[in-house]
Order: sequence, then structure tokens, then C-alpha cells
Amino acid sequence: MALVPCQVLHAAILLSYCSILCNYKAIDMPAHQTYGGSWKFLTFIDLVIQAVFFGICVLTDLSSLLTRGNDSQEQERQLKKLISLRDWMMAVLAFPVGVFVVTMFWSIYIYDRELVYPKLLDNFIPAWLNHGMHTTVLPFVLIEMRTTHHQYPSRSCGLAAVCTFAVGYILWVCWIHHVTGVWVYPLLEHLSPGVKIIFFAAVTIVINVFYLVGEVLNNYIWDTQKCIEEGKEKPKVE
Repeated sequence: MALVPCQVLHAAILLSYCSILCNYKAIDMPAHQTYGGSWKFLTFIDLVIQAVFFGICVLTDLSSLLTRGNDSQEQERQLKKLISLRDWMMAVLAFPVGVFVVTMFWSIYIYDRELVYPKLLDNFIPAWLNHGMHTTVLPFVLIEMRTTHHQYPSRSCGLAAVCTFAVGYILWVCWIHHVTGVWVYPLLEHLSPGVKIIFFAAVTIVINVFYLVGEVLNNYIWDTQKCIEEGKEKPKVE
């Protein structure tokens, strides 16, 4: 019975991300026409990650329903591969990148919005879409963690994958600056070369910390759930 609400939830979140992406891409902003297009922004990359992740969740739910009561070993193997991919994406991309985007964006926005989201963007991006890109990501990923158990990879492999993503994006941002002479984020214009290196290192560390937070939170939620279920199964001693 618990599976049906999860299926509906996954489908609803996937549809919301598709709507956000479609509305965002429909906006005629000058930044979308420059080198790198939307792909130079971590927010957009994160939206794609979340949409792909929840798409895999929906596919896994459907495959699970179709293979239920079926003795086909091949279908079982395919389902296990889907579940492994879903869990890997949650651990390495969906949770750490999603939480990083939300916390980093709003932290800088509160300090000085011009450094990350200039007021000029209000003319192009409505408030609801801004929250869809920078706010709802966090509750969605937390709900997913609470409703579905995810098997995390080994810590060394997980951290290596997160570092690869972080360094890859930093190099992409630097390459865009090399080609265009303009930094993707106004904040970087105000930092000296030495401070930029420290900033990029700190960003990499923070996103790795979020990976560890996700791992600890996942284990805590599901270890606690397991203890509760085991407690219910124990016969009462009179």
C-alpha cells in the first residue's frame, strides 16, 4: 500500500520539474544567447539532474509493478540495475548538488542579491519560477529520502564522484571566462585570483560535506525505521 503514494509523488515531482524547465527555457534572456547558454548555470544543471533522477524513480516504480509476481530473472536483473542507478544518482548528484544550490543561492542572495541574482532578472523570471529553481528542490529531495531507502556507494567512491562533478563544473566556469572574458556569476568578478582558488576549494569541500550529510541522514532515517518495525514485530511479554 505504501508504494502507491510514492509512485504518485515521484510522478508529481517529475511533472513539476518538467514544467519548471519548460517555463525557464521559454524565457528570452540575453544570458541564454551567450556562450554556454543555460548550461553554464549550476541551477539549470541541477534542474536537469533532478528531472532525470525523478524520471528514473518513475521508471523504477513502473518496472517494480510490472515485475511483481513475475519470475523472469532477466526482468529482475534490469530492475536491480535501475534501482542501483537511482540510488547512485540520489547519493552523488540529486542530494548534494540540490542542497548545495539551495543553501548557496539563498545565503548569497540574503547577503547581496546582486552577487548571484541581480534585480534585473526579476524582469524575466517570475517569483514562482525562482522558487521552483532555488527553493522547492530541498523539500522534494528530503521527501524522497524519507519515503524511499537508498543504498549509498562506498564513501570513497561517492566522494570521488562528487569531487569529479564539482571540479568539472569549476573548470567549465573557468573555460567560459577564458572564452568570453566574463564570469558566469557576478560574485567572481569581485574576487582576486588567490581568493578565487580558495573559494573554489571551499565550494568543493562544502558539496562533499553535503554528500556526507545525505549519507548520515539516509542511514539515520532507515536505521530508525528498521528499529521501529522490529519493535512492532516482537511479541509482547506478559
